[in-house]
Amino acid sequence: MSITSLLGTNKLFYILIGAVAFIVFITIIIIIGNIGGGGGGFGAELEFWGVYDTHQDFARVTSSFQRLEPSVKINYKQLSYEDYEKNLIDALAAGKGPDLVMIHNTWPAKHRAKLSPMPEVSSADKNVKFLTSSDFKNQFVEVVNNDFVYQDRIYAVPLYVDTLALYYNRDMFNTVGITGPPKNWEDFNKNIELLTKFDSKGNIIQAGAAIGTARNINRSSDILAALMIQNGTKMTDANQSTVTFTRSVNGQRVGENALQYYTDFASPLKTVYTWSDSQHYSVDAFVEGKVAMMFNYSHQISIIRDKFERLNFSVGGLPQFSEIDSKNYANYWGVGVSATSKKQDAAWKFLNFLASKDGSTIYLTDTSRPSARRDLIDLQRNDPQVGVFAVQALSAKSWFQADNIAVEQIFADMIEEVNFKKATVRNALRSAESKINILISKRPR
Repeated sequence: MSITSLLGTNKLFYILIGAVAFIVFITIIIIIGNIGGGGGGFGAELEFWGVYDTHQDFARVTSSFQRLEPSVKINYKQLSYEDYEKNLIDALAAGKGPDLVMIHNTWPAKHRAKLSPMPEVSSADKNVKFLTSSDFKNQFVEVVNNDFVYQDRIYAVPLYVDTLALYYNRDMFNTVGITGPPKNWEDFNKNIELLTKFDSKGNIIQAGAAIGTARNINRSSDILAALMIQNGTKMTDANQSTVTFTRSVNGQRVGENALQYYTDFASPLKTVYTWSDSQHYSVDAFVEGKVAMMFNYSHQISIIRDKFERLNFSVGGLPQFSEIDSKNYANYWGVGVSATSKKQDAAWKFLNFLASKDGSTIYLTDTSRPSARRDLIDLQRNDPQVGVFAVQALSAKSWFQADNIAVEQIFADMIEEVNFKKATVRNALRSAESKINILISKRPR
């Protein structure tokens, strides 16, 4: 063999060796990138589970993020509310759960251990920018900080913040000469008496408002909780170790007063009697024109319009006991990162974008939801659909619930015990307090 042939053969050999080494190197990098989604989340494919949002609701915001992080793919899956929590718990327990999970604002108490807090990144790392707890508090309304931050660690970012507001039938208001929604509960009571109509046997044929009972009112437990908070009830002690519904404030039995006020609307002996268990479900009754007012959240606007497009209704703020100290009631969802996810940094990068002004603007525009970000509330303030809800987010409150589903049941039972004369207001409240304290004692620590 000639020297020239020998050199050519050796050159080909070294080229092949180099090519194989390069392929092995790239394969190792990809494997490392996929384990834990480290740092930039190279090659990360994130599984995202949600409830009420559709795949289309996240289409633009995920596309915008992926333009910044082309190697990160987000697969969104919508589940039904009825199945979501159980399926999520089962999947996480089996180690097959999603990387990104929707979390209701009442869930951190029972599911915090299943979540990974946002990474704490030193200021020296210029390539990774995660929100600090201080940033979080400054950028979002107060209730979000109370619900999703624990011991200065961020466990979820809000998608939006919704609040209870007053839906009212404009035609019914016009007929009796009411010019606008009541701003306080005293005016609300007066409106009830003007709007409620009875037949000759004392049956309600037109209700002033859907309030006073439990099972046929959408979100009745939230309405009662809002009244309790507005009236000054301390829902829990400072350590959230026990509920304190029956505790007096400034010598007043504020919890009892709120429960009494709520149930008076279902008592035929009261001048504000306006609702009973025989009425249609509150949302249906409102659409049917059988009730002039109901309390609900912003998502009901599209539901009502889908059922009856020509219904002449508007939305006003939740009436207050004190117009100088407004208190509204929050109900909303956020997104967290599963503690079992192997791609946590990549997942938190997406959530930081979703929570940013740019990311939030895209999501809120596509879903018509009220903002959780302070800097976007002014932009929504005059929006005819979400303006009322967005402004109320600034004064929104929530309270610590060890198990929100169980609490809803306990509140419904408490209301019915009073309405059906099974217990006095005081005893019904004490019973509910005792049952919820048992839930708290069993919660994960």
